[in-house]
Amino acid sequence: MSYAIFRCQGIKTLSDLAKIGKHNKREKRQYKSNPDIRIADSINNIELVKCDKSYVKRFYEIVKDYQKEYEEKMKTIRNDRYKSFYEKVNDSKSVVADEMIFTSDKKFFDNLTRDEIMTWANESLKFVYEDLGYTKEQIVHATLHLDERALHIHLVAVPLVKKFDKRSKKEVYSISKKHYINSNLHLLNIMKD
Repeated sequence: MSYAIFRCQGIKTLSDLAKIGKHNKREKRQYKSNPDIRIADSINNIELVKCDKSYVKRFYEIVKDYQKEYEEKMKTIRNDRYKSFYEKVNDSKSVVADEMIFTSDKKFFDNLTRDEIMTWANESLKFVYEDLGYTKEQIVHATLHLDERALHIHLVAVPLVKKFDKRSKKEVYSISKKHYINSNLHLLNIMKD
C-alpha cells in the first residue's frame, strides 16, 4: 500500500527564497548536490502555478500592500529604529515564505497516466487552497517535477495575513506561517476533517 508525503518548511530570508527559486525553476546547469536530477528531462516538468519572474520579484508583488503599509509606518519612526522593508522581512522571527512538497512512494506513481498524475497534482493544490486556506494570489510558484527519481510537487506560498493589531487598533498586514499551519497536530486535525 502506498502512502502520501507532505512536507512544509519555512523559508527564512529572501536570499534563501531566491536559491529555492533557481532550484525549483531548474535555472542551474547542473545539480551536484542532487545527482537524481536529469536536466535533459526538465523540459517535461509542469508548472501548476506559473512564475515568469524571480521568486523574490514575485514575493514583492504579493506583499506590495504590506510593504506600502510598513513604509508609511516608518515615516514616523525615529532614525535609530528605522528598518527598510527588506531588513524587516529578513530579520523577522517569522518566515518570508513556505515551501510545501507533495509526493508519494514510487509504487504509487508507477502505472499512473499523465491525466491521473494531473488529477493528483490538482488535488494537492485543492488541499493548499481549501484546507490550509491559501489563495492562488499568495502562491509564488508551484511546479511538478518529473525529472527526478521520485515525482513530486514544490509549492512556494507567502503566508500573508491581515489581522487586527491591538496596539494600533486597526487591521494590519503580517507574514504568519502559524495562521496557515500552526503545528503538526494542526495538520493532523485538518487531514481528519
